[in-house]
Amino acid sequence: MNHVVVVGSFNVDHVWNCPTLPRRGETLAGSYASGPGGKGFNQAIAAARAGAATTFICALGDDAGGRQARHLAGSEGIALRAYDSSQRTGTAGIYVAEDGHNTIIVGPGANADLSAAFVTRQADALADAQVLLAQLESPLDAVLEAMRMARAAGVTTLLNPAPANADCVRELLVAADILTPNETEFAALLERHTSTRVDADTLVDVGDAQLHRLCRTLLPRGTVVLTLGAAGAFVSHRDDLTRGDAEPFYRVAADKVTVVDTTGAGDAFSGALAAALATAPSAAFAGHVRFANRYAGLSTEQVGAAVAMPRLSARS
Repeated sequence: MNHVVVVGSFNVDHVWNCPTLPRRGETLAGSYASGPGGKGFNQAIAAARAGAATTFICALGDDAGGRQARHLAGSEGIALRAYDSSQRTGTAGIYVAEDGHNTIIVGPGANADLSAAFVTRQADALADAQVLLAQLESPLDAVLEAMRMARAAGVTTLLNPAPANADCVRELLVAADILTPNETEFAALLERHTSTRVDADTLVDVGDAQLHRLCRTLLPRGTVVLTLGAAGAFVSHRDDLTRGDAEPFYRVAADKVTVVDTTGAGDAFSGALAAALATAPSAAFAGHVRFANRYAGLSTEQVGAAVAMPRLSARS
């Protein structure tokens, strides 16, 4: 069964579209919209719409946001395993500029109540998965417990180390088979765990061999997929574990798209990659990355986060 389990956050997104991102002390006029989001939920929607049977493990409040999450999960065919929190459902304030770039403030709310003990009680779902996907908007002990349980069950573990300012302990990297950072997240992880400083803005111009060495320094035993926005992605495998690829490192170009809103693009990539891996586990990894690249690109042509995830089979 092509089963993906996502452990993560659900937020009610409050989105303001404006000509440019506001500067300190500046007041701008813009338009407002609200909708479902949270890195975990975005990735769960992406995995489901990309063709995988999907289970989402999270924490929700007893409020309108929680009811929205339950309704949407049901309408998308996502199996929901939600802890009932006494806190309000998580929220996020998002500013989106005309060029598609954004800034985000997250209020964790109920997400902070997702516990390792609750995750442990979902052992049946984790053991049944082909891929576990997690991020860093939930408590680290819960994420680490899920990663460890999945690894023990022989499930492929995929960690999206986002947001960049979140703590990411070494144990999480050790438990990850595949890591999907963007440039900012990659630079932060390198500095934290290897004391290596790189300029996130110039990573796209670093030579492939050097970029591969940096990836191997950060995650010696696993695969790193460094997402580079409009420049596509860079893949770095362990030299003796290339997941069906001919080369241990290479770049995958991005498809040309008309960008409207980049909110959730990284979530689209990770969710689609998880779905592709679960749907065709024996296929070469490069094909999965090409699919995830295309999927993420298409997600930027629509406004919103979870609602912008395309409906596209992982086999197409």
